[in-house]
Amino acid sequence: MEYGFLSVIPPIVAIILALKTKQVYIALLFGIWFSWLIIEGWNPLAGTLAMIEGMVNVFQSKGNTRTIMFSALVGALLIFIQFSRGVEGFINIINRRLVKLENKKTGYSRIMVQVLATVTGLLLFVETSISSLTVGTLYRPIFDKLGIPREKLAYIADSSSAPSSILIPFNAWGAFIMGLLLTQGIDKPFAMMMSSIKYNFYPLIAIVTVFIIIFTKKDFGPMKQAEKRTKETGELMNEGSTPMVSDEITSFPPKEGIPARAYNMIVPLLTMVLMMPINLVYTGWNEVKEFTSTLDHIQQAIGAGSGSSSVLYAVITALLVAIVMYMIQGFLKPKEAINLTLKGISELMPLALLMLLAFAIGDACKVLDTGNYVANVTESWLSPELLPAVVFIVSSFIAFSTGTSWGTFAIMLAISIPMANIHGADATIVVAATLGGGIFGDHCSPISDTSIISSMASASDHIDHVKTQLPYALVGGVLTVIMYLVIGFMG
Repeated sequence: MEYGFLSVIPPIVAIILALKTKQVYIALLFGIWFSWLIIEGWNPLAGTLAMIEGMVNVFQSKGNTRTIMFSALVGALLIFIQFSRGVEGFINIINRRLVKLENKKTGYSRIMVQVLATVTGLLLFVETSISSLTVGTLYRPIFDKLGIPREKLAYIADSSSAPSSILIPFNAWGAFIMGLLLTQGIDKPFAMMMSSIKYNFYPLIAIVTVFIIIFTKKDFGPMKQAEKRTKETGELMNEGSTPMVSDEITSFPPKEGIPARAYNMIVPLLTMVLMMPINLVYTGWNEVKEFTSTLDHIQQAIGAGSGSSSVLYAVITALLVAIVMYMIQGFLKPKEAINLTLKGISELMPLALLMLLAFAIGDACKVLDTGNYVANVTESWLSPELLPAVVFIVSSFIAFSTGTSWGTFAIMLAISIPMANIHGADATIVVAATLGGGIFGDHCSPISDTSIISSMASASDHIDHVKTQLPYALVGGVLTVIMYLVIGFMG
C-alpha cells in the first residue's frame, strides 16, 4: 500500500500541534491516532482501536520494554542518592577545596567555582533535569557569595546537562536513542550511536564554549551586561526580574540525622556506569563467532551486545549496591527501600510515557513509510553533501518550537535515516546531525524543560536566562552547520 503525501501528514500534524499547544504528549498522541486513521482507510473506530493496539505493540519489542523499565528505575536510583545525602557530601568536599583555594590566591575561586559547577553538571550525565537541578541548587549560594550573576549559573547548569547526557549516553537518553534506531532497522544500534558521537558537533562546541567563557572571562551580548551589572552594583539579577525559585532539589527530602557522605552518591553512580560496558561484553560474548584474541573478542562483543539489556542490568545492579550500602550504614529499612523505589519510579513516569509515545509514532511512520517518501521527494534537489546540515537545521527548528529534544528525535530519526539510505549519505553523520539539532533547538527554546529547570534551580529570571544563553547557543549552531557542510563536501 502506497500512502504518498499522506504519510507525511501525521508528523507534520504532530509538529504543528506541539507548536500550538506546547503539549508534546497530546501532539504525539494525536500524531499516532492520525497515522492509524490513514492506515485504516479513514475509519475513526478502526483507527482508534488500531492506535491502542499500536501502543500495546511497542511492548512486543523487548528492547523498547527494557528501555521504558530502565527510565523508570533511574528515577528510583536518583531518589536513593538524594535520600542518602550523598549529593550533599559531594558538595561539602567541593566547598572545602574552594575555601583553601581562596586563601591561597584571591579571585581564583571565582573561576574555579564556575569550572566545578560545569564539571558537576557533566558528571551527572545520568539525567538532564537532575544535572541542572543539582548544579543550580547546590552552587547558587557559592555563586551569590562570589558575586556571579544568576544568569551565568543558569547558563552553566543548562549547557552542561543535555550535552553531557547525549555525549556520554550510558543513561536513559542512550537507551531511548538505541530504541529509536532499532525501530529504523539498524542492526547494531549501540555501535551506531557510539560512532555518531564524534560527529555530534553542537554538544561538543556547547561544552567547550562554557570553558572558554569561564577562563577568558570574555562574555558577549546580554551576558556581558549581566556580568557588568553584578560587578558594578552587586545586583545578581536585573531590576524588576522575577526569579523562578525552586527550594527543593526534587520533591524528596534527604534522611534526617545521618552524615552527608560523598561516596553514597559516587559508588552507586560509578557502579551503573562501569556495569554498562561489562554488560555489553556479557550480552554480546556469544554473538561473536570469529576473533583473533581475547581483546578482539571483547571489542567485538561490545559492538554486538544488547544496549537495552546492558542499561537495564546496570541500573538494577546500581540500585542493589545502593540499598546494600545504605542498609549496612543502618539508615535504610526494607520497607523504606520499597517506598523509595516506587516514589522514584513515579517521578520518572512522564519520561517513560514520552518513550512509549515516541516508539509508537516511530512504528506508525514505518507502516506509512514516511521516511522513504520524504527521501524520494527530496532526492532530486537535496544532495548527500547537504543532507547533514539540512537535517540539523530541521531538527533544531522542531526542537526549538516544541521545547523537547526527545520528541524531536522520535519524529526526525524516522525521517532522516531513510533519507540517508536513499541519498547515499553516511547514516552515522545524519544520526549525529539529528541528535545535535535536537539539543541545539532545545537549548535556544524558552519552552524547553531543561531551560526552565535551569532557571528555576538557579533562581534566575527565565527570560533573562534565555536571552543571555541565546547568543552562545547561536554561535555553536552556526559553527555546527559550517562543520556539517565541510564534512559533506569534503567526505
